[in-house]
Amino acid sequence: MTTKIEAIDLFCGVGGLTYGLKQAGIKVLAGLDNDQTCRTAYEKNNKAEFIEADISKYDFKAANAMYAPGNTKVLVGCAPCQPFSSHSFKQRKDKKERDDRWNLLDHFVRGIKTIKPDVVSMENVPGVVKTDVFENFVGTLRKQGYFVDYKVVYAPDYGVPQNRRRLILLASRLGEIKVPNQTHSKDKYVTVKDAIRNLPKIKAGEINKIDKLHQAKGLTPINQQRIRQSKPGGTWRDWDKELLPHCYRKESGESYTSVYGRMSWGDVSPTITTQFTNYGSGRFGHPEQHRALSLREGALIQTFPSDYDFGNLPSSRIGRHIGNAVPPQLGIVIGRAIQNHIEQHGTSKI
Repeated sequence: MTTKIEAIDLFCGVGGLTYGLKQAGIKVLAGLDNDQTCRTAYEKNNKAEFIEADISKYDFKAANAMYAPGNTKVLVGCAPCQPFSSHSFKQRKDKKERDDRWNLLDHFVRGIKTIKPDVVSMENVPGVVKTDVFENFVGTLRKQGYFVDYKVVYAPDYGVPQNRRRLILLASRLGEIKVPNQTHSKDKYVTVKDAIRNLPKIKAGEINKIDKLHQAKGLTPINQQRIRQSKPGGTWRDWDKELLPHCYRKESGESYTSVYGRMSWGDVSPTITTQFTNYGSGRFGHPEQHRALSLREGALIQTFPSDYDFGNLPSSRIGRHIGNAVPPQLGIVIGRAIQNHIEQHGTSKI
């Protein structure tokens, strides 16, 4: 190839997608996000510029000027997914009601129209496909001359050790493009054990002296009792009755089994959310140790490398950054698919 591939990452956060693309051999010029607390982690780990900006007010002509003439242009991004989550849909009385954040995809479209990238990639929660804003996104891409493919993928099929489903979209003006097939069969899934078994033991409320990110939140006395009675892969039904929260003692609470659980060594973890360090916010109990996940363990399950530096921030902020990130392993898979596609179809004539 005589040209280089250059990418810009919208809604970049601390750089999960950027890191994956770079590992796949794609040069990422910059990431754009309105959260200035992501800057240090993004720039330090990725050696790319962090553009702090409100995308609704951003002039994409500035981003377009960053690409070198003649190089293949890629634009990627993961708009904040909260408005498209299943929880948000249930919370809205009118399913047609639009959250203000839905407009973020419209601004992604505005960037595409200005930059005219050769390849576009978008990652988000599965619920986005049910929205009119997504239909508009895809329709606009096709009107702009892009071939479009998208599907909901299961993250363990691509080497991410967590029960996570995500929408991946790829679009290209170079030729037909496809979301890549799975890279891992079920018997080859990366497990919780593969991801975090080598970390030193710590107790609830303890911070590892060598790796400060390997820190676990403290537990209340009753939660200490609960986690000691929790079994890997089990639920609160494993506890003595006196340990149950009052709501779970009612018939209406019988179905709430997705909290207060331990993970299993030989399985994938639950989806890493922004609350993964809280024992009661999901099935985030360590498989053996009597505590919830540490920040480092959550980052490893998200497939960040063990030396990824999230900066000197409050632990709650770092946890939110980790939970909101695109798993770098998915970025690698997407990056390789883009590389292979460009090698096959060449560069744009536009």
